[in-house]
Amino acid sequence: MRDNQGKKNHLLGVGLDNEDGHKRITRAEDFSIVGGSQETHEKMTETVVKTFEDIKKKGKSIHTVEQNELKDIISKNSPS
Repeated sequence: MRDNQGKKNHLLGVGLDNEDGHKRITRAEDFSIVGGSQETHEKMTETVVKTFEDIKKKGKSIHTVEQNELKDIISKNSPS
């Protein structure tokens, strides 16, 4: 989907701590997670899935949620 200015909204997560040589990619319509160790990749994926669940509970989508609100939701769903 595109926002009202024709831009495509898509979250991208990049893990930089991959030392085992595996190439990890998780893709969905509105997000992509690439790289990272198995643990990091799983944590990033879980964070994004929970984030999209929260956005949906608010009756919004990645295309309608405000940038600051999205930042807060991601922070809330990130592992400590």
